[in-house]
Amino acid sequence: MNHTALETVGLTRSFGGLIAVNNIHLNVEAGSVFGFLGPNGAGKTTTIRIVLGLIKPDRGRVMLFGQDLSSHRLSILGRVGALVETPSLYNHLTGFENLEVTRRLLGCPKENIENALEIVKLTEAAHRLVREYSLGMRQRLGLALALLNRPEILILDEPTNGLDPAGIREMRALIKQLPAQFGITVFLSSHLLSEVEQLASHVGIIHQGTLLFQGSLNELHAHQHERLVLEVDRPAVAMELLTQQGWHVQREENNRLTVSSQGRKDAAFINSLLVREGLKVFHLSRQQPSLEETFFQLTGEPTAGDPT
Repeated sequence: MNHTALETVGLTRSFGGLIAVNNIHLNVEAGSVFGFLGPNGAGKTTTIRIVLGLIKPDRGRVMLFGQDLSSHRLSILGRVGALVETPSLYNHLTGFENLEVTRRLLGCPKENIENALEIVKLTEAAHRLVREYSLGMRQRLGLALALLNRPEILILDEPTNGLDPAGIREMRALIKQLPAQFGITVFLSSHLLSEVEQLASHVGIIHQGTLLFQGSLNELHAHQHERLVLEVDRPAVAMELLTQQGWHVQREENNRLTVSSQGRKDAAFINSLLVREGLKVFHLSRQQPSLEETFFQLTGEPTAGDPT
């Protein structure tokens, strides 16, 4: 049976006349990687700041580990790690010394430093000055800082922002291992849809302060019909025929057609129909919509580049 690591109930927050977060109900299962997606200004960062106790909601409440944040703030946040935006580091100190400063503030055991360095694969670079670190190494050190208190839930706001492809791969590999190897639930805010699709087991999509969807990736894809991709000898005739039969058909490049469908039975029916009408079917395949396409359909945001 899955337990809830993070829950928000009716979370609402306004700034002046702008509603940044509107009646948000989140439910993050323990042991999951939850991808929190939304375009720029959707309310992601405001939600994260409320969850971390940095700002208060106008209405609603935050529950972590089944406890109300407003009533048990110190004990709850002691079980939470966070990496929000660019980590604040002391460039004139080594990686180890940066961790030691935070360890003393948190009152953690000294062995937690070695454990955190090992998780983020910075053990060999621990005694180098941070000013010599690459951007990817700095981000991994920031992750080590967030892991110092051995948190049960880790909240990451755009953890790969600004990283090069190698740095993104490194961070992705680190995040993926946290639930299975260390029992850490990950709540991840990102604008990189393709990345979240590779990382997350569950997704929440927020737009203009409203949560449009939350659930597993499979549940998200189930909300959208798959597509049939067709290549025939007379695409215009095929398009007219299928449209007359009530199918939603679009003509793509290279004279290919895409048809919204319900699955295998539709594919078999359409193939039989076209052949019966004397058309030659050169290609027929089923395609699931990508997370990016699903995001676009839910929010109406452009997808030429990943939304932020």
